[in-house]
Amino acid sequence: MKDLKFEQKRSLSRIEAADQLAALADALRKGGDAELELGDVTLSLRIPDDLRSEVEVEVGSGEVELEIELKWPTTRPRTATRPAAAAEEAPKPRKSTPAKPRRTGTARTAAAKRPAVKSP
Repeated sequence: MKDLKFEQKRSLSRIEAADQLAALADALRKGGDAELELGDVTLSLRIPDDLRSEVEVEVGSGEVELEIELKWPTTRPRTATRPAAAAEEAPKPRKSTPAKPRRTGTARTAAAKRPAVKSP
């Protein structure tokens, strides 16, 4: 099931079709949040910098059909270079310290072997 589907079919003059495509081209050039006026409907879209496209032309049964399809993900992709604020939220790796060797038996350090000096 799709999250949203908008479809509009209507007859246009060549000039109206060109105006609609020009508005789409302007929105693509601008990028970001764009509002497209499609007849009596305004469609708001977030347009990213990178898109996938497909152009299809079919000629048959006395008609020419031209389809221009643009696709992009609905979520913003994560990039390797994140803003500083986002980097601060990332978990930081733990520093590992080497284990200290354990003393076994009755061996003492040189300081422990010295007699304690008491002051009078």
